[in-house]
Amino acid sequence: MQNLDANRPAHIDAVEWQARVDLAACYRLVAKFGMDDLIYNHISARVPGREGQFLINPYGVLFDEITASNLLLIDLEGNKLAESPYKVNVAGFVIHGAIHSARHDAACVLHTHSDASVAISGQEEGLLPWSQFAMRFYQRQAFHDYEGVAIDLEEQERLIAHLGSHPVMVMRNHGVLTIGRTPGEAFMLLYYFERAARIQLSMQAAQAGGTKLVVPPHDVCEKAARQFWEQKGDILIAGEREWPGFLRQLDRQDPSYRS
Repeated sequence: MQNLDANRPAHIDAVEWQARVDLAACYRLVAKFGMDDLIYNHISARVPGREGQFLINPYGVLFDEITASNLLLIDLEGNKLAESPYKVNVAGFVIHGAIHSARHDAACVLHTHSDASVAISGQEEGLLPWSQFAMRFYQRQAFHDYEGVAIDLEEQERLIAHLGSHPVMVMRNHGVLTIGRTPGEAFMLLYYFERAARIQLSMQAAQAGGTKLVVPPHDVCEKAARQFWEQKGDILIAGEREWPGFLRQLDRQDPSYRS
């Protein structure tokens, strides 16, 4: 693996650069797994030790073009705190600024609208406990009704209220949002939500064809959810074990995210 500081500009400290590299990796992984949407969607990461400052994608750059150095540093009002030729996506700071201001555990906030997540977001109950992937989110998903493109500051209060302390929020007719204590956790929650969503759509298609589905009872679903969230042993946060492997894979295939 490359030296993390090898490409770090002198004006960016090591703490911020670490956050930039991890966030750029998260963007590349979302693109790699086909969960991006051109230049839209957004992932943000709080800069450790700096109140009210976070990194987000430059508007107009594809996810597979994101690098540590071209990420924007902004405040909770969407103001750029460092020079950049790129603009800030208004919907990005409306959504992410709201959550970073209210959830101090939200080191990383990830929002996408893949086909599968949008399809699930339009269903009344959201993600159903039809697979082990979905059990992680059993009764642990928030819902936010669609209000149009998220560019109105008034929507921030409702976003915060609806999210509450949940790790995942289904944004009705829009997509999904995950909260992570690390970029790895936010990504893995998205990854498992996406897998569960695709499986649910496949099972609904089978159900429409006459197949009878088997659904575990509430007690079993709740037990499985607790097993995912009350992890024991050396791994306490989702993604801790997978994240180094993802970085090694990116480094083999295209390490330009580190630049």
